[in-house]
Amino acid sequence: MLNSNGQGSNGLPAAGRDAVLRLVIPSDGELYEPTLNYLGSCGLSVRRPSARRYTATIPALPGVEVLFQRSADVTTKVEEGSAELGITGLDRYLEYRADERKVVSLMDDLGYGRCDFVLAVPDAWLDVSSIDDLADLALEFRQEGKQIRIATKYPRLLREYLFRRGINYFTLVAVSGALEAAPVGGYADLIADLTATGTTLRENRLKTLEGGTILSSQSCLIGNTTTLMQSKESLRLAREFVEMLEAHVRAEPYYRLTANVRGVSAEEVSATVLSRPEVSGLRGPTIARVYNVAEQDWYAVSLLVRKDRLMEAVDHLRDCGGIEISASQLSYLFKGDSSVFGRLFESGDSDDTRRPDEPATYAVGQFPGEMGGK
Repeated sequence: MLNSNGQGSNGLPAAGRDAVLRLVIPSDGELYEPTLNYLGSCGLSVRRPSARRYTATIPALPGVEVLFQRSADVTTKVEEGSAELGITGLDRYLEYRADERKVVSLMDDLGYGRCDFVLAVPDAWLDVSSIDDLADLALEFRQEGKQIRIATKYPRLLREYLFRRGINYFTLVAVSGALEAAPVGGYADLIADLTATGTTLRENRLKTLEGGTILSSQSCLIGNTTTLMQSKESLRLAREFVEMLEAHVRAEPYYRLTANVRGVSAEEVSATVLSRPEVSGLRGPTIARVYNVAEQDWYAVSLLVRKDRLMEAVDHLRDCGGIEISASQLSYLFKGDSSVFGRLFESGDSDDTRRPDEPATYAVGQFPGEMGGK
């Protein structure tokens, strides 16, 4: 049933009749434009008829509907089943998810939107430069019958971090506007906020604490495994979508080099190239005979190298007698199967938030009640 705004009862725009997979992305904030650009770079450009429309399509994947929601609401919409997949900041995902079994992080680093969630204190606090100093200060406040006040928009993540560092007595101050003004305004002693460069903090005479980085965040892909499992067509589209993203992330560090190398045989050329294994390709070079009118013994060499070793590999091919060397950055690098798609079939209570091919690094658990009260 639709309301007067053409929205469903869940608060999202009504899905198109042909939509079988829904992807919700930020409609505002720092991730809006970068997310559209990122999807475009993955070959999944979003077609939005109007900036006033809250639905869009991905022409490369018919059947996928894109829903635009506030950044703070993306996790909730995926968790409640209004969308099967979502793109949001890792910080917002960890802060706003209510049930780890319903919404999981499939890829915790899409490669853009990087920032740090940090504790920052006034520059005037000369004796407080580390998280240990803050712990001591919190105890001093406690002994005086007070609690240190921290302004933040991420109370869940902050509480867990403070408890883990042995800081048990504090008061969290909810702020909807700019946090940097809280210490000057007198309604908080320090802040916990996101920062990409630290410039805004410095301009407001705030300094980050040593050891005070609560979370390193970036954009991530999240999914509702329950709703995805309800339709084979949804799973098919989800597999195509996540494999395109996964292959794009995996390909980003690599270039493909090709060169023509003269030699007596393919075996001789391969042995020459393999003399330096560190720049001879992921699995080694691919060698193919070049057929030419002059009937000379030329071979085409193709290999994949990391971009930080690109020139080193080019010089190596030159040393091997290579000419006409070309390099192209990869758009996609697919493996035998998709680790991200396979994660959809894992237990719903698994908290696996890895980059492709990397082990899990953390798990955020439930938060105990604040000790000492407020």
